[in-house]
Amino acid sequence: MRTALNALTDELRRLKTSGIKSVNVSEAGLVALRSMIRSRGRLPVSPNVVVDRAPPVITQPMPVAKPKVMGVPKLPSPPTFILPEGDKLARWSALASIVRADPVALAQVPAGKKIVFGVGKLDAKIMVVGDAPGLEEEAEGEPFVGPAGQLLTKMIGAMGLKRPDLYIASLMTWRPDAAAPAGSGQISNRSPTEEEMRYCLPFLRAQIDIVQPTLIVALGSGAAQGLLGSGAFKALGDVRGEWREFAGKPLMVTYHPSYILRNQSNRSKRMIWEDLLKVMERAALPISEKQRAFFL
Repeated sequence: MRTALNALTDELRRLKTSGIKSVNVSEAGLVALRSMIRSRGRLPVSPNVVVDRAPPVITQPMPVAKPKVMGVPKLPSPPTFILPEGDKLARWSALASIVRADPVALAQVPAGKKIVFGVGKLDAKIMVVGDAPGLEEEAEGEPFVGPAGQLLTKMIGAMGLKRPDLYIASLMTWRPDAAAPAGSGQISNRSPTEEEMRYCLPFLRAQIDIVQPTLIVALGSGAAQGLLGSGAFKALGDVRGEWREFAGKPLMVTYHPSYILRNQSNRSKRMIWEDLLKVMERAALPISEKQRAFFL
């Protein structure tokens, strides 16, 4: 219930910012909202669990995507779903199956590729969010496994943690389909549109609701725009290194690891590291003097 209501609140705020002062709500929508309000509250929590793949469970049908316009899909309204009661692993497994069976997402995934869903510790203090999968991610069905993901793993190690200690997710569940000559396949990444991110946002919110991290780290401008709204900042430097909030959780925005792959200077590395030091402090992680002096 909290996931759905938070998503509704964020969407209303965005509409208000864009100048829209009223919206039409169907009777079916009102019935669903009343049903959620009457539903039970917080579900029991399981012990620490690290997850990679979900076992199959029964899923529900969702709307399909409309035909693409100039390579970009026209999407239906964001999905609504109610997860079953149970512990964290049971709810995560149900959500993973819903995401992997989503016909809208499946329509965007090339043959032989996979929908991408979050992995990691279900009781993680820190949740890392990127914007969209790349070639390696859609091949593995897991976020941050390519070159940027390998650098992210090193960054996590510098924090004194291991990759499985965190929960890692992408806002998008599919790789945005870049326009390519007919028959040549997808040849480059494309930044997700606001409509695409809005469609996938309920899936990310549900993961946050299950994991209940202490804080969230958004990597890059795309992820920051998806979580804060496209009008929240003009340049990433406007919000980078500052604490914001998303889904009731503290949110730290920093550069994407790919930024370091393009800019190998100590100055660039230090900027990201200073943001991660703030994350470590907020998460009550130990910080040595050696760590504080990295990249100086």
